Formats: sequence, C-alpha cells, structure tokens
Amino acid sequence: MRGALIQFMPTFLVPLPNVIIFQYNPESITHSWTQPQSAATRGNPLAVRGMPGESFSMQIAVDAGDMIADGSPVAQGIATVSGIYSRLAALEMLLFPTNSAADSLLGSVSAAAGAALGGGSAAADPTVPRSQVPVVLFVWGPGRIVPVRVTTLTITEKLYDGLLNPTHADATLGLTVLTPEELASLGGDPLKSVAKAAYEYSQVLREALAVANLANSVESIIGMLPL
Repeated sequence: MRGALIQFMPTFLVPLPNVIIFQYNPESITHSWTQPQSAATRGNPLAVRGMPGESFSMQIAVDAGDMIADGSPVAQGIATVSGIYSRLAALEMLLFPTNSAADSLLGSVSAAAGAALGGGSAAADPTVPRSQVPVVLFVWGPGRIVPVRVTTLTITEKLYDGLLNPTHADATLGLTVLTPEELASLGGDPLKSVAKAAYEYSQVLREALAVANLANSVESIIGMLPL
C-alpha cells in the first residue's frame, strides 16, 4: 500500500480526481500538533477555541527509471519523453489557485451589480474570493485520510536526461490539516462534503484507538500499586 494525495480538478461537467500516488513511501513523516487559540476565563482556564492545529511534513522521491520499467504504456511514454516533469507538475499545481478565471468573473459581476444597485463605483467585493487553492486529501493507509492544504513544496532535482528533463528528484512537502471550522468556510467547493467526512472519520478512529489504550493503562496502574 502506498500513500497518496488526491485533488479534485474542476471540469465543465463534474470534478475529476487527480490522484498523485507516492512512487515510494517516505521513510519518515513528521506529525506536528499545536494548541488552538486559548479562550481561558476565570471559570475555565483550559477553555480553547476550536480544534488543535495539525500538520505533516515528509520527503518523497520520484524516479523516471522505475516509471519506465514498471509503469503502464502511457506512463512509460510520458516518462521517456519528459522524465518526471508530469509528476512534479502535478505536485506544483497543488499550490496554485483553481478556477481563477471563474472567481475573477464572479467578483467582477458582484461588484458591478452592487454598483448598479447602490449607485457607487464598481469596487471589488471583499466577500467574494478572487481565487482559492485546492482542497487535497492526504491518504496514508485506511486509518489516516485527512483534508489538507499544501503549504510548502521544495523540489531538489538530482539527475537529468539528454534533453535536461529531470529524471530523479526529492520533494519535501508541508501539509496543514483543515479543521471543521475551516472546512465550513469553503462555500461550494466540490470536495467540501468529502473533506468533512474524511476529517470526521479520522477523528472517530483516533478516539476509538485512544479508548483501546485504556486496557494498557489498567495494566500499568496495577503494576504501579504497592499491593
């Protein structure tokens, strides 16, 4: 089983999934947590606002040689012609806004409508986003499927073919998990319901595993008792 990143690409009919399967699973993943904003009061010093922040960082390798040797005829042809450019481009697009033209048009129409009704100038409506980066699902086995935003991407190209196409590279990824509060602000994003379900699934599984650990806790407490 290999990890993957899944992005839904907008099309004229229905969103299509862009699945980026890790060619090699990373040897290690850094999983970080941060406390949410404090809402401490005199009555409850442990009160917080929302869920804790969660992030992942990892390094994945991409190699054209194995794509040519083990891939499908289509993958072999792409790797032969352009090396690993297609895989790197798929990763890079995770940081670019989607539907930029549509969002700009929507903002212009909204501003024009407001000016026509209010008699003012056609200023941009700050409530209409000019662009939005895609929601991505980070899939790491059946026990971890979470909605994330790709925050950082560093690609180190190491080998090239005769046409200077990269044939081997290491990509360092930074992912920030989107909380339910953040997912609620996505509006009409086609992946909103899927992203929310993925977060809730992973959270329920985490809670179930934490409860399962109580069995170990009981044994530990018994071993600590001086009786």
